[in-house]
Amino acid sequence: MGTRDDQTDWDPARTPDTSLAVYRTAQEALANARKHAPDSQVAVSLTYGAAMVLLRIANDSASGCVDAHALVATGGGYGLSGLKERAELLGGALRAGPSQGGWVVELRVPG
Repeated sequence: MGTRDDQTDWDPARTPDTSLAVYRTAQEALANARKHAPDSQVAVSLTYGAAMVLLRIANDSASGCVDAHALVATGGGYGLSGLKERAELLGGALRAGPSQGGWVVELRVPG
């Protein structure tokens, strides 16, 4: 979690592209968890600072471990491939895949 420090806090108003990337990634990851692992618990973590923003969304269900291409192919949302492209355009990265018996989506973008 971020701490209050006017010189190091992430200012969403100053970085609208980053803010939108974080919002869309959270939206898509939560929709995918609901769609592909509806009975799983989901943890959302947002860590931010002046230099970097990290969003991590993870579910604990093995049923959420599906191929990333299969998720993209189902349609209905922006898609993991589109989110990865958005992150890279901002100088960041998106990682999505199986993790500890569940599924994790992690976005790192400059703050």
